[in-house]
This record gives sequence, C-alpha cells and structure tokens, in this order.
Amino acid sequence: MAIAPGGGMLDPAGLERLRHAARDNSPEAIKAAATQFEALFLDMVMKSMREAAPSEGLFDSEQGRMMQGMLDQQYAQALAARGIGLADVLARQMMPKGTPAGMPAGTSFTERLAPHAEAASAATGLPAKFMLAQAALESGWGKREILNADGSPSHNVFGIKAGRGWHGKVAEVMTTEFVDGVAQKRVEKFRAYDSYAEAFGDYARMLSSSPRYREVMATTDGHGFAEALQKAGYATDPLYAQKLKGVLAKV
Repeated sequence: MAIAPGGGMLDPAGLERLRHAARDNSPEAIKAAATQFEALFLDMVMKSMREAAPSEGLFDSEQGRMMQGMLDQQYAQALAARGIGLADVLARQMMPKGTPAGMPAGTSFTERLAPHAEAASAATGLPAKFMLAQAALESGWGKREILNADGSPSHNVFGIKAGRGWHGKVAEVMTTEFVDGVAQKRVEKFRAYDSYAEAFGDYARMLSSSPRYREVMATTDGHGFAEALQKAGYATDPLYAQKLKGVLAKV
C-alpha cells in the first residue's frame, strides 16, 4: 500500500477516515470516499508498473523513488478527480438501498445545499438559484468537490482560491486554468471550510463586498448573472458564462 508522507489521503489513517465519512450515507460523502478509493487503486497500479520496469537514471535512488512515489500519487489524484468510471460504480454500490434509482443527477446536491443558498440569498438579495447553479458548475454537482489532503470535503463548492488575504484553512489540488485561452494544469490553493453554511456565507460576502462584482450583484436574470461573472473575471475559462447558463436551466 502506498504511504503518503505526513499522513495523506492514501495512508491507513486517511482511508479509515474515508470509511467513516461514507457511513453517514450522504451522496456527497459516499462520492468523496469512492473517488479517493479510485485514486488509491490508480496509485497502486502505477506503483506496480514502476516496480515491474527497470530502474535507472534520475530516479534510481531511495530519494528518487520517494519523489517518484509522491508524483505518482499526484497523478492518481488528478486522474481520479477526472474519473475513470470506478468511483461511479463504487458509489452506486455504497448508496443506501432506499435511494430512488430514477432520481435526476444533482437533485440530492441542490436539496442539501438549498437551505444555505436561501440564507445567503436573504443576506445579499442574490437569487438562491443563481448560487446553487454556480456551486453545481464549480463542483460538478458535488462529484468534483475540492478535497482536503486526508480526503475529507473542503466544502468549497464555489472554487474560491486562497489568496494572500485568506487566513483560514487551505486545500491544495490540481486544477485547470486558462492562460490566453490555453488550458493548463497546475496545483492551486483553495479555501477550506468547516461547513457548507460557512462556504455560502463566505461566497456571499465576497460578491457583495467587492467592487469587482458590483454588476454581478445588480443582475436580476440568470443569463445576465452568468455574463457578469465572466466579465468580472471570476473564472479563466472563456466558456464559463455559457456553461453556467446551461446549468441554470437544470436547477
């Protein structure tokens, strides 16, 4: 079994925390656990391939092999975040038997987050539907939520990065950024929260207090909201507004 330095999500303690998280039977916790087990599987596959291949060159030393192992874990995490299908199979097997098979994708996600969106809406005047749609887009309806190093949820469903002014907890993950329209993979720091209520509150404060999002807060229709967010530079994806409009139609 691969052991991550410092007790990461692939160490025995991290796996045990995942098992406990999955036992609460919430779709989000089950999906997070399934994704991490998929990452573990991918890491073990790569480890086996490394052991079968001749060792020579830069990584032919104890330190080199340790660095290669850490790099393989990052690759496994990134691949699991994109998904190869194993996590979906595991999640379906772990889902409580009472879960309706025909439930539309994202229904449980929006139902779980609706109270927090309504509270943030009451504080800002921004429609709860707008916030739920953006949370769904940023987190893939909860399937690609940013995770902490131990595999626990960061509750950051808005993809808010941890800049210099952030003094709270941080989760570091591989993400896609667009530079001059070209997609690039890089590791970035994101804000981590203790609850979804905290995440929605921080998101609402950020939008309502920053002059950068003045036009966003003034919008009254979903399409205008999506376009104002992209204009304000919320995300680097040149198709962000278009994608958000598509999600808004499903919320």
